[in-house]
Amino acid sequence: MLAQYRLFNQSLASLDVGKTLITTLNAHCHNMAQTDKGYREVLLNSDVLIPDGVSIVKAVKWLTGKQLTKIAGADLFFYEMERLQKTGRKCFFLGSSESTLEKIKERANREYHDIEVRTYSPPYKPKFTAEENAAILASINAFQPDVLMVGMTAPKQEKWAYQHYTQLEVGHICCIGAVFDFYAGTIKRAPKWMIKLGLEWLYRLIKEPRRMWRRYLIGNTKFIWYVVKEKFALLTSNN
Repeated sequence: MLAQYRLFNQSLASLDVGKTLITTLNAHCHNMAQTDKGYREVLLNSDVLIPDGVSIVKAVKWLTGKQLTKIAGADLFFYEMERLQKTGRKCFFLGSSESTLEKIKERANREYHDIEVRTYSPPYKPKFTAEENAAILASINAFQPDVLMVGMTAPKQEKWAYQHYTQLEVGHICCIGAVFDFYAGTIKRAPKWMIKLGLEWLYRLIKEPRRMWRRYLIGNTKFIWYVVKEKFALLTSNN
C-alpha cells in the first residue's frame, strides 16, 4: 500500500554523503510492486525513496494529507553531478549500451570536467550469472566511486543494488533508469512546461506510443484503482 512507503520529503542537500541506497517511486513502480514481493521489499527498505511522479504526490496527499515535493530521477542525477563537480569526486555509470555510455561520458567530461567518470555495460539479460556479478562488482569496487548511477530499468536495477548492497564499496547508489538515455540524448525528455504541469508521461506516450501505451493508459488506470481501494481500506479501518 502506498501509505506504507517512507517517502523522502526533504531537500536533496540533506542527504548523508555516506553509503546510501536511493530508489524512486512512480505509478509504474507502485503497480509492479503490487505483484512483485521482492521489488516491494527493496522499496520498503531503501535508505531513501524519492517520490518521482506527480501521481504519487497527489495520491499521498489524498490518502494521508501529507504534502510531498516531486523529485524526478533527473533531479537526483543533476544534484549528484553538481555535488561531485564541486568536490572533484568520482562517478560510476552501470547499465545501458556501450554507445550510450560513451555519449554519457563525453557529455559529462564537457559539463563536469572535475568528475572522474567510469562506466560498465553489463550483459543485456534478465539475470546475471555469478561470474558476471563478480566482474561488475570488481570493476566498481576497484574505482570506489562516490556515486554509483544504476540504469538497468526497474525493478532489475533496484533488486541488483539491494542484493549487492553490502558488497559495494561506494557512496550513494542511485537507481535512475531512463535518465541514462535522457542525458545521453538517445531519448528526448519532455519540455520544461510539460514537466511543470505533470505531463511528462503524456510526452513519452506521444513520442513512443507502441512502447508506452500499456504503461500509461492501462497502468495509470490500475494505479488509480489501487489508490481508491487503499483509500476505502483506510476509511473502513478508521470507523
